[in-house]
Amino acid sequence: MKTHVLIVEDEAIQRQVLATHLQDEGYDVLESENVEQALERIRQDAVDIVISDFKLPDGTGQDLLEKIQEINPAIPVILITAYASVEKAVQAMKSGAFDYITKPIQIEELLVVLKRAREHHFLLIENQRLKAQLEQEASFSGLIGKSRKMQEVLNLAARVAPTQATVLLRGESGTGKEMLARAIHLASPRRDGPFVAFNVAALPATLIESELFGHEKGAFTGADRRRLGRFEEAHGGTIFIDEIGDMPLEIQTRLLRVLQENTIQRLGSNKNIPVDIRIIAATHKNLEQMIKEGTFREDLYYRLNVISIHIPPLRKRKDDIPLMAQHFLEKYRAMHHKEVSGFTREAFDKLMKYNYPGNVRELENIIERAVILARGNAIDEDDLPEHLLKENNENLREVEENLPLDEAVARLEMQLIRRSLEKHHGNQTRAAEELGISERKLRYKMEKYGLK
Repeated sequence: MKTHVLIVEDEAIQRQVLATHLQDEGYDVLESENVEQALERIRQDAVDIVISDFKLPDGTGQDLLEKIQEINPAIPVILITAYASVEKAVQAMKSGAFDYITKPIQIEELLVVLKRAREHHFLLIENQRLKAQLEQEASFSGLIGKSRKMQEVLNLAARVAPTQATVLLRGESGTGKEMLARAIHLASPRRDGPFVAFNVAALPATLIESELFGHEKGAFTGADRRRLGRFEEAHGGTIFIDEIGDMPLEIQTRLLRVLQENTIQRLGSNKNIPVDIRIIAATHKNLEQMIKEGTFREDLYYRLNVISIHIPPLRKRKDDIPLMAQHFLEKYRAMHHKEVSGFTREAFDKLMKYNYPGNVRELENIIERAVILARGNAIDEDDLPEHLLKENNENLREVEENLPLDEAVARLEMQLIRRSLEKHHGNQTRAAEELGISERKLRYKMEKYGLK
């Protein structure tokens, strides 16, 4: 790979002599006459190393060094100076210059320094690449899943993490949307900034606006002092807005402005405050249906849905259950000081057959409870919740009745639909999302099976 060297020298003959020698040695050479031209070159072209005279028409090598460090501190700067200015060159090295060479220039000496600068530059780049890769891998290591579906989720998340793109995470409650959002943040250039999580559904509508945007003293009754909102807290980092589908329409309008203008206004103030944030939103709701119903803004939807990542429910990726169950077992046996190392065959069978309407969160709760109740060194089926055993027994009885296949499938389908509707108190939208079918198909099946 060729090394791109920028020579900054106002004397044309001296610049051309250096350029010819370096080109003969295989370097790709760029030229500038002054600080301003050099900075423009660095902004536009791929520059690996800068060789600059200390005295330039519009400044010094020190001035150029400081500007380069603002643009790209990984670029080594070699200064060329007269003997009378050696002290200044040494001072520049303390400020970050790679090395200096005195006039008259000895080409052999310059080539040695250039070689060291080249090695230093590419080693620094490689270290940065490896560091970013390790941080990214560490970020996503907490998300357990070897199934094809989960690997697709993690691969997409890893690709979008280094960008500034807004992300919309979709999936049922308990699938790990906040954990994935945090992993995306930690694998992004904003990793050193704050990660602020905000759940819209956890607050009454009257408080959401104040929590997100903050307020000035006297903005409303009880506002006895200024308060910063979550957007300002997340400045320089990432804000995760969970259950975005529950956000009231009037606040959706204000959120759209944040996405468009990168500014907010506290309640009780007309002052625009710039915010540097990345927004990751999440929902388990059907936003497309909500747009048709007029309860979610279409323009906000397109602003949020730049990159959409759907996290599949646990029942759709059951091959992840063994890894996750063992992970939670290790976590809670250490926390509760229990000598539990595994699962009996019967307990493992029950865990695999259960459908987990509460997804990963439910599996974690089941394992923690089992670890606490376990009397031996392995979790047995007696340590599992009764409802989990009951569902397994109901499913087994359907098979044992030796019904024709189509009738057995119909009975099981009716049972799953009834259970989902009961769980969501008759809410057909949520039941359809949990079952992975459209509301229209759910209503058809409810009519077919006489479910009200």
